[in-house]
Amino acid sequence: MRLRNNIGLPFSIIIIGLAFLFISVAQAQGEKPPQEEIIQGAILYDNWFAALGVDAPPGDMPIWARQVTNSRSGPVTWRCVECHGWDYHGAQGAYASGSHFTGFPDVMTLAGQLNEIDIVDHLKGDKDPAHNFSAYLDETAMIQLAAFLKFGTIDDSLYIDPISMRVIGGDAVVGKSLFNGTCATCHGADGSKIIFRTEGIDENLGDVAQRDPWRFLHRTRFGVAGTSMPVGARLGWTPLEGRDVLAYVQTLPSNHPIPTSAPAVQQAQPGIQLGGPGDYWWNGLLTSFETFLGAISYVVVFSGGFLLIGFLVVLFLRRKK
Repeated sequence: MRLRNNIGLPFSIIIIGLAFLFISVAQAQGEKPPQEEIIQGAILYDNWFAALGVDAPPGDMPIWARQVTNSRSGPVTWRCVECHGWDYHGAQGAYASGSHFTGFPDVMTLAGQLNEIDIVDHLKGDKDPAHNFSAYLDETAMIQLAAFLKFGTIDDSLYIDPISMRVIGGDAVVGKSLFNGTCATCHGADGSKIIFRTEGIDENLGDVAQRDPWRFLHRTRFGVAGTSMPVGARLGWTPLEGRDVLAYVQTLPSNHPIPTSAPAVQQAQPGIQLGGPGDYWWNGLLTSFETFLGAISYVVVFSGGFLLIGFLVVLFLRRKK
């Protein structure tokens, strides 16, 4: 009985120690947050000051001065989407050319390489003081935005052809059923019941689907700030079902049909840097190095934990003897 007790207690110590190690690593790596947090973060990404019911900061966002290709000014420069795009790929996506081009980064790829704490630090300006939103977003809002960037973005290049802007492989029949069951009540059967004013252009839903399918998908999934619009993420729609709805709405009447020619040749792009143009290969090298250090830190934590547990077990047995 004594031998069993002597063995049982050290074994319990080991099990408890391992449990703490696994929990700490799981917390460091991050777990997917609740869906509602992701939805709120997506709305903040679209228009955080409209979502929070506050005025946009005066003037241009400080980082805006680092680019000269996008002539917009004022409140729009403070929106995440204007820098990083509705497809989240920034200068590597739909905003690779045209009037929205800035050279700002592919935030979806960057967020995939970071944890939520790192993303919040970026939002606080720890990496770039000009990218500091802490005066405007509280901790909850920044955590929600980080949750969306880390877990809520979807690569819509799988669903949209970048040249024709038509849906790839969508099922318009399924899309029509979903649209009529949810969207038609507000937008009308032909999508013209609500008119949107976008940069001086009046658009119906068919226009949005044809001219800016990435915006259509983002807002179909997550909604629009300050509205009670049904949200695909809350309705349980899968990304493929959202694609099907887009495929159907692209068949509805449009006053501004999509262009038939290919977009302009992609402009020469500065490199990638969170918050502004930088150097892609250098950023990639740093990110790889940070990832390597992160992996090493986990190994050190595990190894140190096992050594500590082993030391405690040996010390305990010696005292028993």
